[in-house]
Amino acid sequence: MLHTVRTEGNPIDTTVTLSVTVRDLLPQDLPACTWSGSATHLRHVERELARAASGEVDYLAVCTRADLPVAIGGIDYQACEKTGTLWQLAVLPALQSCGLGTLLVRAAEQRIRQRGLHSAELAVEEDNHRARALYERLGYVAHGRQPQAWDEEGADGSIRRHETMCVLMRKGL
Repeated sequence: MLHTVRTEGNPIDTTVTLSVTVRDLLPQDLPACTWSGSATHLRHVERELARAASGEVDYLAVCTRADLPVAIGGIDYQACEKTGTLWQLAVLPALQSCGLGTLLVRAAEQRIRQRGLHSAELAVEEDNHRARALYERLGYVAHGRQPQAWDEEGADGSIRRHETMCVLMRKGL
């Protein structure tokens, strides 16, 4: 993966190469994934890893050579019949726009195909234009809208309900 960075006041571009691999996310990875969401979110991911053990879902991690996750995301095989549903896709903020999201989605699509399924779906918040543009570049097409809601834990331990409208997107594999 190549990424060019221009630092302020410095007219020289620097290319940084980061070698990564894609593997299953493991429970022992969760302490290194605090960048992906709140403690509530990580407890939810932990529950999903239990579902992965039964084959209901896959949960992937894009990892550095040091085996640290820098992108994670799940595939639910139970949410929609004959389809893999991608969800909880996240990339370490400092490494966004470096191709890790593309790698994660393509690896998820490969897992879906390996199960003999021929379509992938996902939902993206309407105001998340960057993510939607990525999914469109990867061939996903909007086919509807759906409200979604979840609880988020604040820094003070309070729970806040997050409600949003999502665009539903689908791609044939």
